[in-house]
Amino acid sequence: MDEIHDEIHDECGVFGIYSQENRTVAHTVYYGLYALQHRGQESGGIAVACADKIVYYKGMGLIPEIFSGGKLDELPEGDIAIGHVRYSTTGASQLLNAQPIVFTGKCGKMALAHNGNLINTKQLRDELISQNAVFQTTIDSEVMAILINKLSDGDILKGVKLACPHFKGAYALVIMTTDKLIAVRDPYGIRPLCIGMADDDVVVASESCALDAVGANFLRDVKPGEIVVIDSNGIQSHMMDDIPEKSRMCIFEYVYFARHDSVIDGCSVYAARQEAGRLLAKYYGVDADIVAGVPDSANVAARAYAEESGIPFVEALAKNRYVGRTFIQPDQNMRENSLNVKMNALRANIRGKRLIIIDDSIVRGTTMRKIIKMLRDAGAKEVHIRICSPIVKHPCHLGIDMQTYSQLIGAYKTEEQICRSIGADSLKYLSVKHLVQSCKDCNLGFCLGCFNGKYPYEMDSMETDKLKLE
Repeated sequence: MDEIHDEIHDECGVFGIYSQENRTVAHTVYYGLYALQHRGQESGGIAVACADKIVYYKGMGLIPEIFSGGKLDELPEGDIAIGHVRYSTTGASQLLNAQPIVFTGKCGKMALAHNGNLINTKQLRDELISQNAVFQTTIDSEVMAILINKLSDGDILKGVKLACPHFKGAYALVIMTTDKLIAVRDPYGIRPLCIGMADDDVVVASESCALDAVGANFLRDVKPGEIVVIDSNGIQSHMMDDIPEKSRMCIFEYVYFARHDSVIDGCSVYAARQEAGRLLAKYYGVDADIVAGVPDSANVAARAYAEESGIPFVEALAKNRYVGRTFIQPDQNMRENSLNVKMNALRANIRGKRLIIIDDSIVRGTTMRKIIKMLRDAGAKEVHIRICSPIVKHPCHLGIDMQTYSQLIGAYKTEEQICRSIGADSLKYLSVKHLVQSCKDCNLGFCLGCFNGKYPYEMDSMETDKLKLE
């Protein structure tokens, strides 16, 4: 197996605001995107509707970097704005693929930001090209924008309604014209999207933590298959035709992607991770001296494991807070270097101790192998690994960057073989049953395709590459 890393990648976060007053909506979007920065660090952008224009700015890197040097203040005041942070799962990591997508068409000025991944992008793109469509980017989001515009006949809502049945995959969209903000969630509800209110302003975001960041009160989640239109008439809800009976929310949002202070579809991410830790201790326990989590996403589960088992929680790994989430760095060399400086073992806490290390997942195995070696070099007597999710055995084509079996250590190794490969004294994964139990408060069903191979859509055994359109 190639030296590739454990970390998995969700591709983006979206944010939008409709204001009743003409004000600095770009600043609100900025803070909303800042709260969603964990969902994407490759690029970002903000678009503002001002009178009959849409003014935007996009760049590579983190939101504070992109909008430094007065760039944020250069965006105009307006009534509507949307924003995006990105990690690429379809289309290369370069500025031309940064979002929002902004163009002029049948609907006039329009901007779109997308979280998710379409599995029929190439088919749709080829069809549109045969009809003389011209593409400026290599991303599925532009395919969606062009098809919506093509089918709209000047009516953006009509375009969305007619286009969505053609989209096969995961999508949470925020769309903006000069007088409307539209939020759309795919019929299975695979990616999260919620609505909040800040005084008379309506806000939509990938996660509720972004609503909190801008002082908005959570109103509700966008329903699977729902099209929410926000304009001078208020908030109107429209449902797509042929909504599946069973929704399929991506359960990895609770395992890893979402911030632990978010609530998604009725379920607290924090509570779900706590319960996962308790279930690990109850059903997959091992005798040891201390319990520690791989910072930061596994710390909640690790503390719950410690409480349930009675084994003390101790920090075993120190994290460099000035290094971004390793998984989401756009370049493999960057990820490698980030990993080397991201964590260090706390020797005084672990020397001569039997450790239980809690982590959210093992996808490729390389990072965990390095962590275990780091702990042993620091004097750990034993290292037992407990994982808050099942073995990842199958690729994902719906917004997580693990699209081939070759990327997955669990696709060709048993639990025992993985244990030996990473150098642990023991290894146990949370079962599918117990993972679902940990998210019991979620009011949607779950996509578990990466664990059991059962996807919301027929995949036709395809193994796609994120740069397939290049």
